[in-house]
Amino acid sequence: MPPSGTYRVQVRPEFPLSDTAALADYLADLGVSHLYTSPLLAAAPGSSHGYDVVDHTKVNPELGGEEGRRALKAALDAAGLGLVVDIVPNHAGVGVPAANPTWWDVLKHGQKSQYAKFYDIDWTRGRVLIPVLADSPDALDDLRVEDGELRYYDKRYPIADGTGDGTAREVHDRQHYELADWTRGDSELNYRRFFTIADLAGLRVEDPEVFEATHAEILRWYAEGAVQGIRVDHPDGLRAPGEYLERLHNAAPDAWLVVEKILEPGEEPPPWPVDGTTGYDALAEVCGVFIDPSTERFFDTLDHHLTGREVSWQDLVHQTKHTLATTQLAAELTRMAHLVPEIEAAPKALAELAACFPVYRSYLPFGARHLARARSEAGRRRPELIPVLDQLTSRLRRPADELTQRFQQYTGAVMAKGVEDTAFYRWTRFTARNEVGCDPCEFGVTPDNFHEAMESRQRLRPHSMTALSTHDTKRSEDVRARLAVLAEVPGDWTEVVRRWVRVAPLPDPALAHLIWQAAVGAWPISRPRLQAYAVKAARESGAGTNWLHPDERFEGRLTEMVDHIYDDPALHREVGDFAASVTAPGWSNALGQKLVQLTMPGVPDVYQGTELWDHSLVDPDNRRPVDFSLRRALLARIDDGWLPPVDDSGAAKLLVTSRTMRLRRQRPELFSSYRPVFAEGRVGEHVLAFDRGGVVAVATRLPVGLSRHGGWGDTTLSLDGHSWTEVFTNTSYGGNRLAVAELLHAYPVALLVKE
Repeated sequence: MPPSGTYRVQVRPEFPLSDTAALADYLADLGVSHLYTSPLLAAAPGSSHGYDVVDHTKVNPELGGEEGRRALKAALDAAGLGLVVDIVPNHAGVGVPAANPTWWDVLKHGQKSQYAKFYDIDWTRGRVLIPVLADSPDALDDLRVEDGELRYYDKRYPIADGTGDGTAREVHDRQHYELADWTRGDSELNYRRFFTIADLAGLRVEDPEVFEATHAEILRWYAEGAVQGIRVDHPDGLRAPGEYLERLHNAAPDAWLVVEKILEPGEEPPPWPVDGTTGYDALAEVCGVFIDPSTERFFDTLDHHLTGREVSWQDLVHQTKHTLATTQLAAELTRMAHLVPEIEAAPKALAELAACFPVYRSYLPFGARHLARARSEAGRRRPELIPVLDQLTSRLRRPADELTQRFQQYTGAVMAKGVEDTAFYRWTRFTARNEVGCDPCEFGVTPDNFHEAMESRQRLRPHSMTALSTHDTKRSEDVRARLAVLAEVPGDWTEVVRRWVRVAPLPDPALAHLIWQAAVGAWPISRPRLQAYAVKAARESGAGTNWLHPDERFEGRLTEMVDHIYDDPALHREVGDFAASVTAPGWSNALGQKLVQLTMPGVPDVYQGTELWDHSLVDPDNRRPVDFSLRRALLARIDDGWLPPVDDSGAAKLLVTSRTMRLRRQRPELFSSYRPVFAEGRVGEHVLAFDRGGVVAVATRLPVGLSRHGGWGDTTLSLDGHSWTEVFTNTSYGGNRLAVAELLHAYPVALLVKE
């Protein structure tokens, strides 16, 4: 059986397996059926996330090792909970070679290493390039030979047998690897990596031996009954995701299997043997339906006034993707070009195709139409390349061709880095939609489109994960819920933000608009948190500064802007007052989003801490410690009969989360179908409701507009004449028509169960 609901915990050295095990009773009380953890295998020393696995044969000792894992299993078993574990098949951590025994062996023995096949290395381009040296012609002079190893400051590297005589530089020149200037990584690296991170080297899990070696420990946990679900990280990086997932499914046939596949709006997933995705598609649907789509033109006008920008989203995306394809991902482009040496213009054409690719990647023969669309758009933008484009696409249609396989891996990286990590920080007209899985051009989602998507989800992917916040979201669900209110008060927002950009100016007005939205969405937010977010956003954008070459002058201006918010009493008060004016309707949206996500078709996940209000921004802000003692205490009060108000405590969200998750766990038969329920009355469009087969979820849409209409008035819901119990207030209702004003008198959401 799939989980009824999961709870994601970021297990890390500061919150190890012992602390995670101590949560088991709380999670059971909350109503989830499964704990869902970040990766647990041994990761790079001090790793805060676990996605840089260095040893696939054991549990991370910094998390508690095998003893900690067994203690966690015992705690989960005692609480009646299962476990969903995150795995990382695409890459391994190589930033600390001595911590990774297989990588160390490859560096020591080169192509003769028994692990040479583990890593996707292009040996035809010479020694393994490791870009770690300072950007200085004399950097190699800082090498030293010590204890039988080659060392560069605190970094250690192996020395091949019989090559250790002479100066450190002479020893280096005899190795199977070349330590190089760190700036050469993007252009000359000869091993596949995760996006642009040289410390994460691509694994060849398409090889059965590599699959077995990297999955044996996880599958051992599954065989002993300790793991019931598996979340697969970044399948788009794999050479053959479909074949990999077939092998994984066959090895763990009863596991609930979900993949971190980011679908563009309207994109259908490949026919893989999985239960679904990790929920970014659900996020786009749920958050979008709480946004007023009628005010899009206001934000277009405001964005133009602030930035003077004429470029469209489509052209901006093409620009950022093309730049990433030819700069930070140039090494991958070069490797593909070597496969077609007879085509001189291959690098230009391949980069153009990747920049025009409409989705993350294809999985040929599935997705061939995406290649056709990219070819058409590339020809429109670069007609002089049409003959070369035709030559290449004839090759790129062949699924078994190595060029095809590498191109498919390449387009996913180009999309992720060019859009998620660049364009999302430049296109800032309305950042509630600047989220993974969303198209910022789709300003909102109508109720009719939402219901259509849910009916499709129930029919095609009833066990796919749904999510609102993850460790990869750009802003938390409650920040987006508050920002959604801006779409209902576009005039008020225009007035204040135009004044704020004059009072605290920044040379990059698009970035300024992003930061003002972040400040209001997360308010009250501490100065250090907002400063850290502003710097990260600026470097991701790459317009005024960047990660490789930070512009101290620009970042100084940025710091001054943020400081002004806190040091100018009038501005600080005005920001606080405006945030306060959208807080209550933001709470309404947040409760509505949460109820819909928890009751819609799929398996809902609750990201750690978000059962209370959570106004986090992008990683690492969303990995901050969670106060579980507070959550336990509030849940105990609720279970004692307290009906919390919708206020700063966030306990109302905890009430909604716990009551809904418990119902899903106890009565799964109530969530077996999907039927829209429409309200009648003058403001019926402010109701979003649906029947899951015996339970009806009711949420408030566009609360500011509703208040302007004077409330619910004569709005009613038509039910089937049975008696119903409202779960949050334990109130009974009967009859064919139910007054919405009566139903939603305590909370802006309701959950009705047929008696």
